[in-house]
Amino acid sequence: MTSNDSVPRRRIGQDGPLVAAVGLGCMGMTRAYETDDDEPRSIATIHRAIERAAAAGTRPLIDTAELYGATANEQLVGRALTGRRDEVVLATKVGLVSVPPSAELPLGIARDARPERIADAAEASLRRLGTDVIDLYQLHRVDPAVPIEETWGAMAELVARGLVRQLGLSEVTVQEAERAHAIHPVASIQSELSLWSREPLEDGVLAWTAEHGASFLPYSPLGRGVLTGAVDVAALGQDDFRSLLPRFQGEAWEQNRQAVQVVAEQARRLEATPAQVALAWVLAQGEQVIPIPGTTRPARYDENLAAAALRLDDEARAALDTTTAAVGGTVSP
Repeated sequence: MTSNDSVPRRRIGQDGPLVAAVGLGCMGMTRAYETDDDEPRSIATIHRAIERAAAAGTRPLIDTAELYGATANEQLVGRALTGRRDEVVLATKVGLVSVPPSAELPLGIARDARPERIADAAEASLRRLGTDVIDLYQLHRVDPAVPIEETWGAMAELVARGLVRQLGLSEVTVQEAERAHAIHPVASIQSELSLWSREPLEDGVLAWTAEHGASFLPYSPLGRGVLTGAVDVAALGQDDFRSLLPRFQGEAWEQNRQAVQVVAEQARRLEATPAQVALAWVLAQGEQVIPIPGTTRPARYDENLAAAALRLDDEARAALDTTTAAVGGTVSP
């Protein structure tokens, strides 16, 4: 399935901006899957997202976080947006920080959403991003040591100060979303959703966004890249955190390999790519859904964006739903 300049649009929250139906997640540009050695290509990918959206009269959603690359990701995005800030809807996140790995925190990631930290973190993100306002500021994870009302209240103050336009959540329960929404409108919720990860369909979070006029932003909609059929799981290095996930190990991976094959079979039948089929399934879960697959290659962004025009027939939906039910292994260690 080839790309064209017809790009469906979806809105952030009830009264936020319209954006291209498929956004761009930037985590892999400096963390986890790639290194920052490919910065020129990563910047070219961001520029490609801008150009494709502009040709359709809209803007792309660009998603980063202070955590990614220990703040290097925001800096890269800031460099990419020099002179082009108004051509994107810019989202970043607060609440997870890089720390030295330990037995307790083997991935070197800690939660810190203390209200006294929020303003300083936002101002630091603004500097790194080279902008005076963040379009969508998201709580990366709820801090169990801090009531969400306190964190969300501090974030709402940023909106009142004009430093942030909208607020979003990430990986929350329906109850946590309700508590935050009672203080300030929740414009979006970001959670993992893919053919491998259906939790938001089952725990009520996706339905909550539809009922409350919030957007749902699925990260890893391509099963951390594996649903594309282009990832050799056996060749994942120790520096690739996917090698730590149970879903990619042992019997679970043997089961999941079959799921990848089903996606590939449907892609051949529909004359699309596996990535487009996987993304089309995610997009079909609701008009409020705006997936943010990550890539560092302009051609892959084109491929992902074209999924917004792909419609799955009954045969494809039935096959993919069966695939989803067969997935083995947990998402994280």
